[in-house]
Amino acid sequence: MSNRRKKGPLSELVETLIRPDHDDEEMKERLVVIEAANQLQVGEFQLLQLAYRAWHGEDLPEALVSKIFTDYMLKSEVPHWARDYARKIVTGCEQGDIDMNATGYHRYDHDYGAPVRHPIRRFCFAVAGLVLFIGGSIVIANIATINPASMFPPYLDVEDLPKKSSL
Repeated sequence: MSNRRKKGPLSELVETLIRPDHDDEEMKERLVVIEAANQLQVGEFQLLQLAYRAWHGEDLPEALVSKIFTDYMLKSEVPHWARDYARKIVTGCEQGDIDMNATGYHRYDHDYGAPVRHPIRRFCFAVAGLVLFIGGSIVIANIATINPASMFPPYLDVEDLPKKSSL
């Protein structure tokens, strides 16, 4: 974990001008977590939750969520168990040992689940309903007008249009 002391904006600017890569050094630990999260296609905090569960054998307690989130996002401090878990994920993905679609990696995804059954049939029903609705609306609009001024919407009768005055 990094032990950064609070610096003023001017000293941070000078340090950035002298050593442009100093932010990369501070982010090195987070980059491993980011890469592992990308490999599993989960969020970074979800990866921290998975790492906590793998290390401690239980879900991340609500009391620690705020502290870990603040330390990770604002101070770039990555817990040792999260670094270990992230390194194992990255190594496993490089070797092809990890299935990123395994349900264990998506236990905190609320949207993750079984795919929709018969998606093509459902799509066809939705399109057919839409075509019937729009087509029916056009037919009713054509029937409702007696002497249409145009075949395109808005459907106005000739009587609804202003008369041309002859001068």
